[in-house]
Amino acid sequence: MVRKPATLKDVAALANVSRATAARALNSYGYVGDETAQKVQAAAEKLGYRGNRLAQALRNGQLPIVGCILGDIQNPFFARIAHDIEALARECGHNLVIGSSEEELDQEISLLSSLRSLSIRGFIVAPTSATNNAHLQSLNLENVPLVLIDRVAEDIECDHVVVDNEGGARKAAEYLIAMGHRRIGLLQDDMRIFTSRERMTGYRTALAAGGIAPDDRLIAVSQSTVEHAVDATIRLFSQKMPPTALFTVDSLMTQGALLAFRSMGISIPHDVSLIGFDDFNLATFTDPQITVVSQPVSEIGRAAARLLFDRLSGKDHPPEKILFETKLIVRGSVSRSIAG
Repeated sequence: MVRKPATLKDVAALANVSRATAARALNSYGYVGDETAQKVQAAAEKLGYRGNRLAQALRNGQLPIVGCILGDIQNPFFARIAHDIEALARECGHNLVIGSSEEELDQEISLLSSLRSLSIRGFIVAPTSATNNAHLQSLNLENVPLVLIDRVAEDIECDHVVVDNEGGARKAAEYLIAMGHRRIGLLQDDMRIFTSRERMTGYRTALAAGGIAPDDRLIAVSQSTVEHAVDATIRLFSQKMPPTALFTVDSLMTQGALLAFRSMGISIPHDVSLIGFDDFNLATFTDPQITVVSQPVSEIGRAAARLLFDRLSGKDHPPEKILFETKLIVRGSVSRSIAG
């Protein structure tokens, strides 16, 4: 016969105290005399009473869990970041709850609301919008530790970890210009996302410095998925005067562009040159290998987690802003343009 778990009522009866007194003694709130507390603890041990430590931790706001809301965790960039944050959280004795906004603001707000209801101790967030951030501002007002990762949000004074997106995009476009390209296409995602804005700025800055007038016909907007990037690339290169080079703003779009070029019979780098922002495993398995703007993804997640756990440990200092540099890795997907 299976023995039923001991209840608080059982402990109180054995210690000959009220349930309220037993609860105070076991959960360390309110006043209970030393002798009574010892009787309750002895009764709990004898009965094997465990209590609801989860409920107690939730009441006290001490549950060792932190939350992380990223973009699309199918993206290898965010998947690696989530892995590294979880590893450091484990080292610090915490568990991690991960949510994916899928780059939808409403979903980000809903996820944050749900996680806050669990009294989670702190958050790492890759904000979907650079401007619509009242839900993040409320965390600041309530002194909930918050670290923004990969992106920043206007008027949010908190720790953040980003890379030099503008500088990385500028390097890519400058290299294409140096190789003689003047019709340089851009495959980008939603401009409300901080990284997209920054990479667009870097692209436009390089064009202006090279004396190249911007041409909106050379810019295609796509959701950050392989499937959408395929469609956007086909639209871009079905024009009468297509680009001679393409810069894609993340690895999923780079993969989509590769598939589109294959379906259209466009050869890299003979027919078009290609540079992608963010390195990815397949970039060195293609023929030719893909030139990329690399960011130190192995450092980004752990840096954000360290900032969060510094705050949780009580460190009080002005918001820390970490900016990682990017690196242009030249491989074989860019050739010199004759047509320009």
